[in-house]
Formats: sequence, C-alpha cells, structure tokens
Amino acid sequence: MARTNGAGYGPPMNSASALDFRTARSSWTLLVPLLRAMVTDLGGWRRRALAFAAGGASVLAMAPFFVWPVLWLTLPILVWLIDAAAVPADDADMAPKTGRFARWFAHPAWCAAEIGWWFAFGYFFVGLVWIGEAFFVDISIYTLLLPVTIAGLPALLALFWGAAAGIAALPKASTTTRVLLLAATLSTAEYVRGHIFTGFPWNVLGYALTWPLPLAQSAAYVGIYGLTIAAILIFGLPLVIAAAAPEGRKGWPVRLAALAVALLPLAAIFALGQWRLATPVAEPVAGVRVRIVQPSIPQHEKWLPQYQERIFEEHMALSETDPKGEKNGLAGITHVIWPEAAMPFLPLEYPVVLERIGRMLPPEAKLIAGALRADYDGTGPARQRIAHFNSVMVFSNGGGLAGLYDKIHLVPGGEYIPLRGLLDAVCLGRLARIRGGGFEAGKEPRELMKLPGFPAIGPLVCYEAIFPAAVVQGPERPGVLVNLTNDGWFGNSTGPRQHFHQARIRAVEEGVPLLRSANNGISAAFDPYGRILGTLGMNVKGTLDVALPAAIAPPPYARHGDFPFAAGLGLLVLALLWRRA
Repeated sequence: MARTNGAGYGPPMNSASALDFRTARSSWTLLVPLLRAMVTDLGGWRRRALAFAAGGASVLAMAPFFVWPVLWLTLPILVWLIDAAAVPADDADMAPKTGRFARWFAHPAWCAAEIGWWFAFGYFFVGLVWIGEAFFVDISIYTLLLPVTIAGLPALLALFWGAAAGIAALPKASTTTRVLLLAATLSTAEYVRGHIFTGFPWNVLGYALTWPLPLAQSAAYVGIYGLTIAAILIFGLPLVIAAAAPEGRKGWPVRLAALAVALLPLAAIFALGQWRLATPVAEPVAGVRVRIVQPSIPQHEKWLPQYQERIFEEHMALSETDPKGEKNGLAGITHVIWPEAAMPFLPLEYPVVLERIGRMLPPEAKLIAGALRADYDGTGPARQRIAHFNSVMVFSNGGGLAGLYDKIHLVPGGEYIPLRGLLDAVCLGRLARIRGGGFEAGKEPRELMKLPGFPAIGPLVCYEAIFPAAVVQGPERPGVLVNLTNDGWFGNSTGPRQHFHQARIRAVEEGVPLLRSANNGISAAFDPYGRILGTLGMNVKGTLDVALPAAIAPPPYARHGDFPFAAGLGLLVLALLWRRA
C-alpha cells in the first residue's frame, strides 16, 4: 500500500508516485512541492537527522543572529515531517503486528512526538551549547556535570516540544490545519516550559518576532507567549499553503495567499511598533542620575580568596570613575549599581567593608549591589550558618543597609541541586556538594525595594529577568527594573547576548525602564520601549552614567498578564472547530 502523508490526506509519499521530479525541475513554481516531497519521502535516521538539523538551524532566529527568515523553511519542514511520521495505526503495511508495545510505538502520535523531540533537541542543543563554557572555568570540579548538562538539559527540554508534536498529530487533518494545531500545542508547551519546576523560558520561540525593535513592541500587548503563537503561524503557514497550490497559472491565487500570510502580518506588527516608537523618550526622573559599574572580573579569579580585597577595591575605584575614565568621585550621581555577587564574600559580616562603602557615598546617595548573605541558627561564637542567599543589598551613606532582596528563581544545578536527597541516596552526593547548589530561595511574592527619591525598584538577579510576568508580582507596579547579573561564566558566547536581549523585552512588556549591571557585560540602560540609552559591551571595564527615564502608563500586557495568550489559544480552538465543521 502506498504511504500517505500521515493524516490520510494528500499525495502518496513513496518515490514512485510522489512527484515527477523532471517536471518539477522545469518549473520553479513546483520547487515548494518538490521540497515537501523530498522531506516527506525520508525515513529512519535521515528523517531524524533532518529534524535535528532544522531545529538547530532555527536558533539563527534568536539573539544575537536574528535571522528569523530561516523559520519560513524550518517550521514547514517540522510540519511536513510530523505529517510523514504520523502513519495511521491501521495501515496494513506500516503498523507492526508483533506485540502491543511495537504497535504503540507505531502510533501516529508517538511517531510525530519523536520527530518533534528531535527537532527540539537540535534547537536546544545548539541554542544552549554556551552553557558548557561555565564548566571550563574549573573543569576538574565540573567534569561530571559537563555531559549531563550539554546533552541532558536539551534532551529534557525537548520533551515539551515532543509532546506538543504528538498531540498535534492526533486528529486527522490537512497539513494547513496541522499548523494551527501545532500553534496551539507548541505555544502551550512553551508556556508550560516557562513555569513547571520553577521554569526555564530561555529562547521561547516568540523571541523570533522581537527584532528589530519595532517588531518587539507587540510584546507590550500580547507578551512573549502571545508572540509565540504569531511566530508559528507567520513562519509555518506560507510554505505549507504554497505546497498545496495547483500547477501552473491556476496555482497563482494560492501562492499569492501564501505570500500575503508571510508578509502582511509582519508589516502590520512592524507598523504598530513604528507608531509606538514615535513616542519620544520620557522625561527623566527629577534628581536622579545613575552610575552602572561593569568591573569585568575574570571568572577564574572571581571566587579565589586571595583576590577578594582586590575585587572590592576595583568596584570602589570604578564607582568614583566617570565613563571618560576620570576619577571625579560621585559628583552628580545619586545611585551606583554593582553587578550580581559583586563582593565575593559576606559583606554584612565585615564592618570595615560597610564603613568604606559609607564613606564613599555622598549623604543622599545609595549603592545597589549584588552580594551574598547568610542566616544563622543563633547568636554568639557557636552559631552555625544554616542558609545562604544570593541577594540585592542597598547601602546608604554611613554604611547602613537600606534595602534587601533575596533571589527567588534559583538556577538549577548552579544555585541549587534538584533532587539533592536522591543524589545522596544513589551515592552521587558529590554532585550536590560541588560549588554552587548551596543557596536558598527568597520568599514570594517579590517585594519592591523603596528608596527615598527613587522609583520603586523591581529587583532581578541574573536569569530572573527571563521570566515574563514574574518580574512584577503583587498589586504595586515598579518604576524601574534593576537586573544584576554575572554572565562571566559563559565567556564570549551567545549566552550573555541572549540574556541581554531577553531582559530588554521585559522593559517593553512592563513599560518601565530597566537598568542592567553585568560583571563583564552586557551592561545597559533601556527606556520603557526597550530603546538602549547606553551600553557597555562584553569584557569592557568601565562605567555608564544615565538619567533614569520615567515609566509609562502600563501597557496591556502589564495590566492583563498572559490573558492575551489565553485568548489567542481560544481563537485557535475556534478556528480548528470551524475547519472541522
């Protein structure tokens, strides 16, 4: 029996009856049907290899490349592979007849899920390969975790996309309808990935529609998950529609429709963004001028005891140095910002450190710094440390502590070890006792830091800036987001650049400025529209002085959260029901 497209529709997919390749070569209008035939005719390891390669190529749509047109090719390939893999279970030639498990593994949903997993494995493997840079800071300690993280994390994250592909293959449907199904299931999978088990919403597919900046303005209306639905439809539908066009002139209306689906939504989103960006930069907050410090401390020196004093002195010296390199104190500066864990010790336990900070700051100035702190089980010399926190501390003139925030979203494997008790039980306790893995999470909801003469601060430590909606919790809205991070672990890779871009989108979503201090880059200041007011590049030691722009009125996403995403899913369901009827 000839093999179909997996949904019971469309042309047979064996090479003898798929397409006349000679005819296809003679007419460019058949290039897309030819491509579809070539993709769907693959089997076995070739099909998996293509899925992996297409997923890996899709990373080009993310920061720092932003070659999002690649998705016009890779997403249709995913759809065609899902259709080809979804072999009907009652196909006499294809469904195995020996054993319940063999038949189960031949089910269309399982076959499609496998393709979705391979595509996602390529996407996350290539997109997250920069994580391996962190282990080479001290490979003797992190040897055991390197292969687990480089391959294991992408394999785990790929399960979400695999499940989405499997569910999308369950109903019998045309290939065009399959794109609508995938838009619903894959965007839901991305949402779940961003929330379950503390979440890891890195390189959510919607980021493909956030560059250039006019495109990113739609995040203020629908958020990054709403943009994920839009990205799947805009990039997934055009080639799928074009592949169904009849030959010759009769197919031109269909081809023009495919072109319209590709370009008109993008043009509308871009025009909306241009209109929004026509708003001038907001007036700065009166009486506030911020100095962002980027010390660019080498990561292999950061935590060595012999460098602690030198690192502290470098931060102090830079704080009194303007962007031109002139050491003029803090004249005109009201707030200084240091990066995450700027002081590689527990500053609250060193009165001399607090005294030095207090002497540096003018009477009304404040230092916002990343630092570590500990809780104890009592007082006196016999007390024991029972918890460590990765914190944001605010110091005032005199060295007093004027504000404190403990990081809530800890990095799995870096700041805490998941299933630590299980690791001890199976004699892998060493993994739970290496550097990192020793922090406690702060208490939710995230509380704003309120300082006299300064807008309420929404503090974000490291990758907390990648969590949409979670950057603001509770009824009060911040006037500024302050992101302290240390991306020095990841060298000059794509990781810090992806992190930088995702933090930028939080400013757009919430309609508030964002100030970012990174140990070795990228430090920056953004206005509420995501426009860059100033930046310090990778591996640059220096400072950035900026006036703080005022927040704007809350955009729709700041008011309603992910409701627009839920509404988009509802519209997709209605469209699918209408097509079925």
